[in-house]
Amino acid sequence: MPAGDSPTSERAPPVTGLATTVVKGTRLRCVPEVTLESGGARGDRRFYVIDERGRMVNGKQLGELSAVVADYLEDENALTLTFPDGSIMRDRVQRGEELTTRFYSRPRRGRLVRGPWAAALSDHLGQPLRLVESLGSVDRGARGAVSLISRASLDRLAQEAGEPEVDVRRFRMLIEIDGVAAHAEDDWVGRRVAVGAARIAFHGHVGRCLVTSRDPDTGQIDLPTLDILRDYRGELDTTEPLPFGIYGEVIEPGTIRVADAVVVVS
Repeated sequence: MPAGDSPTSERAPPVTGLATTVVKGTRLRCVPEVTLESGGARGDRRFYVIDERGRMVNGKQLGELSAVVADYLEDENALTLTFPDGSIMRDRVQRGEELTTRFYSRPRRGRLVRGPWAAALSDHLGQPLRLVESLGSVDRGARGAVSLISRASLDRLAQEAGEPEVDVRRFRMLIEIDGVAAHAEDDWVGRRVAVGAARIAFHGHVGRCLVTSRDPDTGQIDLPTLDILRDYRGELDTTEPLPFGIYGEVIEPGTIRVADAVVVVS
């Protein structure tokens, strides 16, 4: 542990879940471990989908994207897309020209992926689409490469919704933890947290959008998560509105696994 860093509590809550996807917006896959690098979990959101105008699209605009399961084998350079009708598209990734895309209204460099992917995704989603390989960190960039939520926060949201439980995959978080009070992670913004062999500096609260209202398997809207968050968390002083979970930056890379300890340091 670096000089000046010391645990603030002897109690170390555990990691209870890790989830990634190789193509942004496709169905999350639970994994036993991830390797955190400066840009986030290795391989996570490596590819993303753009429309005819070069704008990134995800489950917010195209809910049915979450019904697609994506897998990428680094050693074979092979991408597999499994569609809800059971059809499977698998091929080697052929990289084309670099291009500038629009990613949450910001420019983002990427490399066009050639092959059968564009046609398959376009057919499934009913509009012309292309697949792009990211040339940098995705989502909030390096300062927001990691996201975290607690089970207690999920339980509190379920209580507010009058539901027995709420699927964590709705919120597309990398790390799920247990052993802390509901929304205790809110107070970790501005602090450093050791998770397994990695260390993360949390910078903000994750503001929520329509994608959380969609069933994580089908993409159909079936839960008014934004209304629920607005009712009981809408007036909080947070970095983003309708907050649920936190995001941060990898300051010490390393592997984290399910059951690893989570320790807030100062």
